[in-house]
Amino acid sequence: MDPLGARSQFVEVQTLSTWERQPDLEGEETEKEYTDSLVSQEAFPSPFPYREDINRKIVLYNGDVALLNCTAIVNTSNETLTDKNPISESILLHAGPELRDELLKLNGCRTGEAKMTKGFNLAARFIIHTVGPKYKAKYRTAAESSLYSCYRNVMQLAKEQAMASVAFCVVSTTKRGYALEDATHIAFRTVRRFLENHGKSIEMVVFAVTDMEEPTYRKLLPLYYPRSEEEERASLPLIPADIGNSEGEPVVPERQIRITEKPGSLEDDCEEETLDSDLGQVGNHAFARMEGDVDKQRKLILQGQLSDATIHKQHQRNYNRWLCRARAEDLSDIAALKALYQTGVDMCGRTVMVLVGRNIPVTLIDMEKALLYFIHVMDHITVKEYAMVYFHTLTGEHNHLDSEFLKKLYEIVDAKFKKNLRAFYFVHPSFRSKVSTWFFTRFTVSGMKEKVHHVETLQQLFTCILPEQIDIPPFILDYFGPAH
Repeated sequence: MDPLGARSQFVEVQTLSTWERQPDLEGEETEKEYTDSLVSQEAFPSPFPYREDINRKIVLYNGDVALLNCTAIVNTSNETLTDKNPISESILLHAGPELRDELLKLNGCRTGEAKMTKGFNLAARFIIHTVGPKYKAKYRTAAESSLYSCYRNVMQLAKEQAMASVAFCVVSTTKRGYALEDATHIAFRTVRRFLENHGKSIEMVVFAVTDMEEPTYRKLLPLYYPRSEEEERASLPLIPADIGNSEGEPVVPERQIRITEKPGSLEDDCEEETLDSDLGQVGNHAFARMEGDVDKQRKLILQGQLSDATIHKQHQRNYNRWLCRARAEDLSDIAALKALYQTGVDMCGRTVMVLVGRNIPVTLIDMEKALLYFIHVMDHITVKEYAMVYFHTLTGEHNHLDSEFLKKLYEIVDAKFKKNLRAFYFVHPSFRSKVSTWFFTRFTVSGMKEKVHHVETLQQLFTCILPEQIDIPPFILDYFGPAH
């Protein structure tokens, strides 16, 4: 018997290994694969940097949350607190009939809320009950916000009650339709942000999972709780674009009320003529002055009446939406084409990306998915200077990218794509492609013409990029032959 009267089947959380001490079960090969993707790139800040003090508080536990001896465990249920999922049934079984009577007194629980009862016959002193959302793609934003509220309210309750440890089950069960990986991202970032901002008094957070859930949790934990600076750098490209605000809460830019940074004064460089006068001052208090209304901004963009700064903000929001889609969609069919990949560095030490024209079956694939894949792969590459090599070798009519598609791509991508592209090597161009490139760079894309270099032979390419620094498809080597 322990001090709380727990029986032998209960697990003392203090005996569990923290995340800081758990080795990477995926092995060094996976670590190397991620690290290689960042070869020669400068480090840039991770939104979830390595924090040993936070990692010491995190535990990944494969087992029944009802058996954990900690201050509180979390129960995921429905609005009437009568759900019959495996987690709830195990908690009820081990807590005893008194828990069922106590639940009736709570008068249910709304989605996203958290309510507390005693632990009764459990080793845990308390049970925090929360209700995860029912997921429907049409109402994705609402579901994300509700799931965030579940984790946030549990952590807030733990803080208010001065709880030393809290053990989470996987909130929002399978039968409520929430994809495990999507839900895990929200869980990890919400808990991480809470520990950063408010969690000094909380000593331990346990994530209790089943055999089915553990691989997903183990895969995503390094993104939010890297165990070293190396793991932080390796995980950076895998962090979703949408990481919420400073508390981890999902953000919908178009629903925000945008308040100026210094509402008491009008900056020289702010938007002086962006909106109608009725949006200039609302009330007498300086805090009431808003930056704008989304719908009116869109109208003014079409009329050409917005400042460059406002157009840039609108473009950035649009790009972020594309990036979120790119991170969320299954693009494995596009990736399998091996048409776009990272290789080594050029003579100037810049990351080199390779584009293989013959591997792009333009007439057979979904070109919007191809655009999403390009954004997904390139987003973290373009944070610093880079070069692209396009192999036009043996391309046919069905491989030629439409100029409208290229124009759309150019208009969508973030400014860093254009600014940091230092060289575009067009290998084995045809006469038609030279004419198309000239027209496109001269009349459609400003500032691109001087970056394009037509390369007739591999030896010419090797004067810019060493042979060992570029992975060239075998069919191209065969085409050029040993003489080249």
